[in-house]
Amino acid sequence: MNKLSGTIENITSSGNISLVEVNVAGVLLSAMIIGNAGNTPFLKIENSVQVLFKESEVSIAKNFQGEISLRNRLVGPILKLKKGIVFSEITFDFKGHRMVSLITTRSVERLELVVGDEITGFIKSNEVILSEIEWIANF
Repeated sequence: MNKLSGTIENITSSGNISLVEVNVAGVLLSAMIIGNAGNTPFLKIENSVQVLFKESEVSIAKNFQGEISLRNRLVGPILKLKKGIVFSEITFDFKGHRMVSLITTRSVERLELVVGDEITGFIKSNEVILSEIEWIANF
């Protein structure tokens, strides 16, 4: 599971569905969640949250240009590439955080991905989970 920490900047709700924008290292990531400020206590502007998403939900693009509906974009270089027969694991850097994507090996080969390539990881808003950050004081 990929995990990033950020701060809620904006919440747009309609009924029990909310689009939440979280600032992570200066990049706005969005999450479509079931809940609103009235029934989800941690859902407040300026609250710190964890942004979670599965490795299999990170699509990869190389030399991306143009427009696409996916707003969650994590740009950075490939640090490690572990090719399997069917699936490959791509580890890349996003603003000092190690992110992992799991895509087919055929896609890795078609994109001609190699360590050092600058890539963009895309995550659909409905695949992002938000979690409250629990602060534990050590005394």
